[in-house]
Amino acid sequence: MTESQRPSGEYPMYPSYGNGDAAYPPPPSYQPAQPEGSGGGDPVWPAPGQPQPGPEPRRRARRPVALLAAVAIAAAVIGGGTATVIGQLTDHGTDSTGSSVIPGTTVSQSSKGTVSGVAAALSPTIVEISATSNAGQSTGSGVIITSDGEIVTNNHVVAGSSSVKVTLSTGKTYTADVVGTDPDKDLALIKLRGASGLKTATLGDSSKVAVGDQVVAIGSPEGLTGTVTSGIVSALDRDVTVAKEGDSGQGQSQGGGQGQGGGQQWPFEFGGQQFNGDTGDSTTTYKALQTDASLNPGNSGGALINMNGEIIGINSAMYSASSAEGSGSSGAGSVGLGFAIPVNTLKADLNTLRAGDSS
Repeated sequence: MTESQRPSGEYPMYPSYGNGDAAYPPPPSYQPAQPEGSGGGDPVWPAPGQPQPGPEPRRRARRPVALLAAVAIAAAVIGGGTATVIGQLTDHGTDSTGSSVIPGTTVSQSSKGTVSGVAAALSPTIVEISATSNAGQSTGSGVIITSDGEIVTNNHVVAGSSSVKVTLSTGKTYTADVVGTDPDKDLALIKLRGASGLKTATLGDSSKVAVGDQVVAIGSPEGLTGTVTSGIVSALDRDVTVAKEGDSGQGQSQGGGQGQGGGQQWPFEFGGQQFNGDTGDSTTTYKALQTDASLNPGNSGGALINMNGEIIGINSAMYSASSAEGSGSSGAGSVGLGFAIPVNTLKADLNTLRAGDSS
């Protein structure tokens, strides 16, 4: 049919079914045609005898929607499954090694970032340790890491002890056994007898600690259980050298800093100088976090905590000007030079301590 033969009226772009609504275009194989002998006039669509195109295109139009819905559902399932796996890895996949956070008591959301919030949450997890040996009695601190009474502390707090007593923040006292010690890292693990349902501390990640971070220290300086001090991280990776076992010649009384007869603080070396006494011939050196949070005799083995309520270090040594000057007094207090064993060092050593091995 030529252009001049085309009947009056326009072919619609899409067929209409009498209700004014356009239908979907016909399949590619379908070609519109006028009935034979129409002689002009408005075209008839579709051609008589041809199948109606409406239902089939409508079904085809719905199929992509259904497919998209199915894909969306599948994506949601896969996404949820992925989130579940990630949640399991982050919440329950932690262990005692590496830089993972071992969960325990945390600061409430409303109190995060405050010293009072950290103190309220973590104080129940910090204990006072009294160790008795042939050399006398020492007082130190410790951190509860399991609900049945596993407690980490410094090796020098319990080294050579014949009896260990632990007092909780509630005032309840337990007898404890020394499970394992590591003099090279100045760490020890003790276990309470018959304990259960105790609040536990969260062991954080000391690799994320930065100079200037605010910290809280909790311990039992001079036997004052649950004393809270605060400050910042002053430096990282300080080489601190301490005596192993009691080889400093001061005996067990200096172990926690407060011994019978006015025992001295734990001696250590830093920067080529000795502080708080003679470290002796047998020593070990470890990398430490430096803090200006006030540490005093009895803080040894206690916790250095970040503002999220995570343990980032075990307090182990502090500088005392009067001790270094030879006065022998333990009452001079802190001058803002304290050191803590990074918690990642502890976490890497936990399995060894639990196995009862000692260096």
